[in-house]
Amino acid sequence: MFSASAGVIQVASFTVMNEFLIKLPIFQNAMAANETFAKIMQNEYGPMYLIALLLSVLWNFTFNRKFTFKSAANVPIAMLKVLAFYAVFTPVSTLLGNYFTGKYGSVEAIYYIVLACTMITNFITEFFYDKFFVFRNSENTAVKK
Repeated sequence: MFSASAGVIQVASFTVMNEFLIKLPIFQNAMAANETFAKIMQNEYGPMYLIALLLSVLWNFTFNRKFTFKSAANVPIAMLKVLAFYAVFTPVSTLLGNYFTGKYGSVEAIYYIVLACTMITNFITEFFYDKFFVFRNSENTAVKK
């Protein structure tokens, strides 16, 4: 349920950016002004995806640690382990997202199709990563109040 709520946050924030914010001149000017970032992000999908992913990761980590895995693990260490996962997942998923949205840009719903595929992959891979690496020895160690 908590991962689903993180998915709702990711889809909602992505949709707001895709349908409204990305069209604002101030956003377009900011992208044009930062040449390095513009080289990394080849189209509009990348920045929207990264912001939406960040929001969902923060939400999901907080609730997964407390409720799903009931872990009393050291929070900074657990966060570093999750950061390691996203240090690999984020660039790969962003580059693949940019590739597919660029290649199939004529398909009206391509941003949402790519986002859905990425979210499903993220849901499955992060759950197993959290279960078997991040919270492996600390599941059900949180003190019940």
